[in-house]
Amino acid sequence: MQIPPLLTSIISLSASLITCYALMPKVIEWAKRRGITGKDIHKPEKPTIPEMGGIATLVGLTVAVCLAALLDQQNTIEYLSFILTVHLAGLVGAIDDFRSIGPRLKPLLTALAAAPIYLLNTYTPRPVLPVIGRVRLTIAYPLLLPFAISIPANAVNMIDVMNGTMAGTSILTLVAVIFASLLMGRWDAVILCCGLIGSLAAFYAYNRNPAKVFPGDVGTLSIGAAIGAVAIIGRVEVVTIVAMMPQIMNAFYGLSSIGGLYDRTQTPRPISLRDDGTLVASKERRAPITLTRMVLAWEPMKEAKVFESFVALSALSCLLAAATAIAMWRI
Repeated sequence: MQIPPLLTSIISLSASLITCYALMPKVIEWAKRRGITGKDIHKPEKPTIPEMGGIATLVGLTVAVCLAALLDQQNTIEYLSFILTVHLAGLVGAIDDFRSIGPRLKPLLTALAAAPIYLLNTYTPRPVLPVIGRVRLTIAYPLLLPFAISIPANAVNMIDVMNGTMAGTSILTLVAVIFASLLMGRWDAVILCCGLIGSLAAFYAYNRNPAKVFPGDVGTLSIGAAIGAVAIIGRVEVVTIVAMMPQIMNAFYGLSSIGGLYDRTQTPRPISLRDDGTLVASKERRAPITLTRMVLAWEPMKEAKVFESFVALSALSCLLAAATAIAMWRI
């Protein structure tokens, strides 16, 4: 019996949300026992927070995709290439969490996570562009696949600067991608997005201010790679780029202001914390220009207010992405 795709989407979202939410306390306890923790530097008391909560999001997403593959067997290869790509990116993140692999090697390794999409041939080298319409990129498109995974993976990683920002902005991005996928009849992409949203919603419950857990690179890289993989498999590349503009521009400004790839621990911090918990933009010229620094350039804010600014910017980008999807749909 053929399961309606809407029902499969609901099952995917529910399975990932329940699995991730139920598993998160165990991951938090495991991280505490192993000493896998980090300082929440945007709070005056600098609390110690368990990291690698992204393990739970990865498990939740895996359960959702496996169920989707059973219920929607005509897209099994697409689901397989997606989850392999996500796990490869997550593996890179896990290695970096345990032992830093450096700012230059990490993007290269995450780019290699695109291999399953390429090898299983779950991409279509004919993207739809606004105004222009569908174009044929038979030679160029396969060459761009590694960037389509590495760029969103590392952009999501770099936006994870405040409690809840990674999950909040990613959820909004995925809502825009779902809208575009529905217009184009790409239910496989909708199902994958629902699985991602379920895991991210469960993670947000633990990561919102004040955070009880951080995602670690295993979480940020796998989520970013998943968004890139959905864009490729669902053929909604342009819409995804527009929806991810805050994350992409944050990474671009940071890299361009420093002059290349950099390690956060080797550069002056772009923002500083006052005793009352207010965040202010750094006046250090050598500090990277980030989205957070630009937001705080308007006025000093508390962390919660900065989070709201990120959400507002992401929501605006998603509205533009929805308008882009409508424009492409009418072509």
